[in-house]
Amino acid sequence: MKILIVGGGGREHALLWALHRDAPEATFFCLPGNAGTTRLATNIPGKATDVTAVTTAARERKIDLVVVGPEAPLAAGLADRLADTGIPVFGPSAARIESSKAFAKQLMLRHGIPTAAARTFADLQQALRHIDAHSEPLVVKASGLAAGKGAVVCSTRTDAKAAATAMLAEGALGQAGAEILIEEYVAGEELSVLAITDGEHFAVLPPAQDHKRIGDGDTGPNTGGMGAYCPVGIATESLLQRVANEVIEPTLRAMGDAGAHYRGIIYAGLMIRESDGAPIVIEYNCRFGDPEAQAILAATQPGLLPVIRMVAEGGWMPTGTHVGSASHAAVTTVLAAAGYPDAPVTGAEIGIPAGLEEEPDLIIFHAGTSRDADGKLRVAGGRVLAVTATAPAVAEAAARSRRAAEAITFEGKQFRRDIAWREVARQR
Repeated sequence: MKILIVGGGGREHALLWALHRDAPEATFFCLPGNAGTTRLATNIPGKATDVTAVTTAARERKIDLVVVGPEAPLAAGLADRLADTGIPVFGPSAARIESSKAFAKQLMLRHGIPTAAARTFADLQQALRHIDAHSEPLVVKASGLAAGKGAVVCSTRTDAKAAATAMLAEGALGQAGAEILIEEYVAGEELSVLAITDGEHFAVLPPAQDHKRIGDGDTGPNTGGMGAYCPVGIATESLLQRVANEVIEPTLRAMGDAGAHYRGIIYAGLMIRESDGAPIVIEYNCRFGDPEAQAILAATQPGLLPVIRMVAEGGWMPTGTHVGSASHAAVTTVLAAAGYPDAPVTGAEIGIPAGLEEEPDLIIFHAGTSRDADGKLRVAGGRVLAVTATAPAVAEAAARSRRAAEAITFEGKQFRRDIAWREVARQR
């Protein structure tokens, strides 16, 4: 079997690792991949968003299954193009649920899916007038794809006006910020719930919790994610049943009613509301999270590939299909480049101590890495490595991940030392 994974980040390395664990005899390719994926796959040069080039590469290599990691290729129509070519692909064609937060918000409001109240604006003056009348705090979001950096939590209306002006008038996020949402702030704890679906039936993966702020104690600007852990204590069976009944099932039904049969991963970014414990949808993603995938896949038992292949080939996924449970805890600490998230500095040499990558219960997933002509490992992106440790309990996994993160060196390295701090506090 030949499998192509599209993308070159930490999520794609984690998917490669998990699928290779299920089928070590298969032949794997990554487009474009990174310096870490070369251990298990052949990297194919190119851009993941070049739909024609990816389709050509898959056809020429007689690929049996394509797994699309990032959202941008899906939004560009890669799933449709591959399907039209007859190549099984895991990834929805209905990527608009992530690529347009305005579309997603309207879908939720129309179908009674629990979400924060919001209004959409493309005109700055109208947005500013709305902010003047809005209670504090509030959230300003870019409607389009902004690599996880399009949501700004504003403690004051002054901050919200600055964020709206930066997006709508100054083009801070390019086309992604040409339309914005101004949303009520929901106090609570975040939870990422992912499900694999054939468009009608679905199986929920073990939930994870992401850490979006760059600094310890959830301080500083939002990023694409500085770490994640799995399992999460607040994700009780009763809560997950509510998420299935109140969020996942009606979302899939709404997408079907809109003529968008959804096959792949549906990711609900939730806030578990502080006042009553209700799950409130903050955002949808149409793919595995990053860095949630690194923690979820490391924490679960093998068995992902058969389900992915079944969905990609258009098969029916029976209700109750099991896609792994969290048999142990996993914590991922992201190492980021100097200047991240605003202006990452690339080129620094990365030092990984001898033997670290061979330690049991430790996986170093590469994200923004490359090798130069001399074979030296270099920083090549904003998020560089995702250091993932497993253990019987979250606190132990967090300590292992943090120690390994501290041992890796490169100039300007940034990372959080408190990943999973809420869970560690609960366990104490």
